[in-house]
Amino acid sequence: MAWRFNTFGRYLRERYGTVVSKVNVDAGFTCPNRDGTVGLTGCIYCNNDSFRPSECRSETSLNEQIRNGIRYLSVRYKAKKFLVYFQPYSNTYASVSELEQIYRDALSVPSVVGLAIGTRPDCIDEEKIEMIEVLAKDHFILIEYGLQSIYDKSLRYILRGHDYKTFLDAVNLTKDRGIHIGVHTIAGFPSETKGEMLAMADELSNIPIGFLKIHQLQIIKDTVLAERYREKPFDTFTYDEYLDFLVDFVERLSPEIVLQRLFAMAPDDILIAPKWGKPRQEILLDIKERFISRDAVQGAQCLCYRH
Repeated sequence: MAWRFNTFGRYLRERYGTVVSKVNVDAGFTCPNRDGTVGLTGCIYCNNDSFRPSECRSETSLNEQIRNGIRYLSVRYKAKKFLVYFQPYSNTYASVSELEQIYRDALSVPSVVGLAIGTRPDCIDEEKIEMIEVLAKDHFILIEYGLQSIYDKSLRYILRGHDYKTFLDAVNLTKDRGIHIGVHTIAGFPSETKGEMLAMADELSNIPIGFLKIHQLQIIKDTVLAERYREKPFDTFTYDEYLDFLVDFVERLSPEIVLQRLFAMAPDDILIAPKWGKPRQEILLDIKERFISRDAVQGAQCLCYRH
């Protein structure tokens, strides 16, 4: 099959010459949008059980989580090298000394070649970046900033607790330091039109980021969004609508940006909407087939100024 979009798996194989997998871990961090610093409820869509593996729990030691993950991924995907992915909550939300110890402990595990650090753009500062910059001299270090939307109206709607400028400031602080920059976005907020959602691809293509996760808005049980949806239902992406939206979005996206995720898949027992009833592999195949049927390629409609 001809190359259609720039995937993380391909990127890592080309970089390391072998299969590289992410080991998801929970290091016990919290979030300023939950501990009262910014808010108490978290973002309105947030239920960490919707995206982290069941074995990713802070009750298990970090070292044990990593080694358990490596054993499983070595068998399941024949992976030879690994990135430790600090996933739940905000994984730069601690003192520099505490963070450095945790990160170095993870990097000390044999066959671990780097880290992916999920965090918020308001949980980073110069001192933390300087420490991470040192680690990045010898390891692959990816900071994944949760942006979700470039529109302040949407950030207010989801009770994000920071604005778009905060994200831009974090990117500017991180760039040109040897640290890879990733971004998380969500498509489908009722505060945005389809045109506004697609325009995020144009905007992100002209910001110095290298990696992107995009997925459809999911309404999950035990969240503020679920309460709002119950009180006043709104449209969510149908399956076909999302496939076409995704193709449109990726065509407008810089071909240099590596796509880490193209859709979300919360467990059925906590998912309220949209319910597509499709297994992961079928969705991946349908995405590829939609790109082929439309003869679409990442970046074909990109309005990039930085490349």
